[in-house]
Amino acid sequence: MIDILKAILFGIVEGITEWLPISSTGHMILLNEFVKLDVTEAFWDVFLVVIQLGAILAVVLIYWDKLFPFRVKGKWGVDQKKMSMWYKILVASIPAGIVGVLFDDILNAWFYNYQTVAIMLVLFGILFIMIEDRNRGQVPRVKTISGIGYRTAFIIGVFQLIAAVFPGTSRSGATIIGSLLIGVSRTVAAEFTFFLAIPAMFGGSAIKLLKTDAVFSGSEIGILIVGMVVAFIVSIFAIKFLMGYIKKHDFKVFGWYRIVLGILVLLYFTMRSLLSL
Repeated sequence: MIDILKAILFGIVEGITEWLPISSTGHMILLNEFVKLDVTEAFWDVFLVVIQLGAILAVVLIYWDKLFPFRVKGKWGVDQKKMSMWYKILVASIPAGIVGVLFDDILNAWFYNYQTVAIMLVLFGILFIMIEDRNRGQVPRVKTISGIGYRTAFIIGVFQLIAAVFPGTSRSGATIIGSLLIGVSRTVAAEFTFFLAIPAMFGGSAIKLLKTDAVFSGSEIGILIVGMVVAFIVSIFAIKFLMGYIKKHDFKVFGWYRIVLGILVLLYFTMRSLLSL
């Protein structure tokens, strides 16, 4: 029962931090320091990735009308604008997809540590503030999803690749920063980031499940299901909050939050290492 309650807490954190550009990985690592699940290391590795499926289902639910391409004016058919959007999403998914398939285990071994998480939290926090200051008063070049071309989509995909390589970057944070840099409006950047997460999260979860040869207990599967369900519910509110917030505000508050969190992560783990000597 205690682990179910912990799974609920992890689901809440995942549902909030997956969509706000503040790094779900950084928060999950910190949370695991204080609220450890009584599970195997192999399951924890899978849990961190597969719990995101609950979050992504919230995107599918909220944006179903914009995502489903096989209905045109209430009738079965192919909506060419939506299909074009999906082609661009696939193009944007290529960089991270290739790296994820070929180098996932290597990158985890190299970069999945508190130093990388803390550095990327701070670095991308600074970038958010700098880019918003630079863009102040400028008119975005791309104001609709359909206005995103293939070249723009690929550039955004390269930024998603950075998040795939360096934990703590935040997948949504990296793609939003990339979008803002090349003139995409805040609302379109956020929406395209949500849509881009669909193949990224489904693909990442599939890779993680296929690569593991561990057998999970019934209680561990229950923990995963609870975490996913909670992440799904919380994600609905987090996505709606973010879209409402950025219509009136910029992303700078998230930049400052990242900087503070990154410093706290670095201080906490450094102190813990020193005390263990």
